[in-house]
Amino acid sequence: MADAGADQIETTKKRSLLPLIIGVVLALFLGGGGFYATWSGLILGSSGEHEAEAAHEAPAALPDIAFVPIDPIVISLGRGSDLSHLRFAAQLEVAKANAAEVTMLMPRIVDVINGYLRAVAVSRLEDPTALVELRAQMLRRIQIVTGEGRVRDLLVTEFVLN
Repeated sequence: MADAGADQIETTKKRSLLPLIIGVVLALFLGGGGFYATWSGLILGSSGEHEAEAAHEAPAALPDIAFVPIDPIVISLGRGSDLSHLRFAAQLEVAKANAAEVTMLMPRIVDVINGYLRAVAVSRLEDPTALVELRAQMLRRIQIVTGEGRVRDLLVTEFVLN
């Protein structure tokens, strides 16, 4: 009787390992198939061949632009603040054909920027997220002064509060 019980335990152990082995083999097979499908681009993207072709294409020509520098402007912030000055410098992105015209209008551009920055509250200048809005407001004012279509963008190169 003892031998019959031992045989029964051995057969149940052998039977219980079979599903485990099948599960491991299937997991490896499916994992490898998923890796290959992703790597080859069948799932979630293009194939490596397309990426290699795109990498060998010539880069597009740069647009016909010029950058006109704006001299640094120092603005006193008044007595109500711990900060005393704002130092601002920028460049204007323009078409090369319009660079001379925009340079000629630089005194008006500096006047508009100076007037706008003096009117902005110091608390607004101290807000780090405000630079995007300030830049958009200054760009719009510069485009009004220079005429529509001459200035493409305002690139702020220095904005320091002392």
